[in-house]
Amino acid sequence: MNVQAAYKPQKPTLIDIPISNNGGRCRFIMRKKKLMDKIDIESPKVYGGMKTDEYLALNPQGLIPALVFPDGQALWESDVIASYLNDKYSDEGASFELHSPEDRANDLLARRMIDSYICPIQGCMYKDMDIAERADKLKRLAFQLNVLSSIIKGPYVSGNDMGLADAALFPTLTFCNVMLPEVFGWKQAFTGSKLQAYWDFMQADADASQVIKEIEGGLTGWKESGRFEQKGIIEQVANKDYQWAY
Repeated sequence: MNVQAAYKPQKPTLIDIPISNNGGRCRFIMRKKKLMDKIDIESPKVYGGMKTDEYLALNPQGLIPALVFPDGQALWESDVIASYLNDKYSDEGASFELHSPEDRANDLLARRMIDSYICPIQGCMYKDMDIAERADKLKRLAFQLNVLSSIIKGPYVSGNDMGLADAALFPTLTFCNVMLPEVFGWKQAFTGSKLQAYWDFMQADADASQVIKEIEGGLTGWKESGRFEQKGIIEQVANKDYQWAY
């Protein structure tokens, strides 16, 4: 999509914020492929925010991330951007290519799990909603995390080689690892043994660890600003008529 806006990037630029788990998918690939000097990262504030006419001309969904180019073109949706980066820079840095149809199918399945079943309900951990809706979505989140655990082969999502699903999973798992124990009282976020082992494995990766720290920093900011109290989440969780921990 072409756009004429006040902000004109001089090179490909990822519009993103550090707390974004979806943006974290793209930032991880950028780090693994040594693209940090080839692709800039800017906040949506350069367009005045995500709901301005300038930004909506880039991404009609009004969400992050978006990848914008000096010629006015833009891509949005994190999986699309991740696939583009892997394709465009296939000869640079780490490879995200998998070698068998079975591994590629498993990788795609894990990405669909994140994008279709987990990300749409992750807001139950931090957004405004009534108590019954939050409790229901939290139960669904617990179920989906167990399903996700069942398809992880280890040590990476689809076996011994890293795929695009690895870029997709751990940023969202960072949200779960912080908020499920701290806000909702889970003993641990990942009850599936494969998911816990996978999380431990990815934490040991230097590039993944950097993205995790970026997201955790944003979550710490939420906690310090009183977000969970202001959204009524702490008060809701105190209501023992509903189940919060799984």
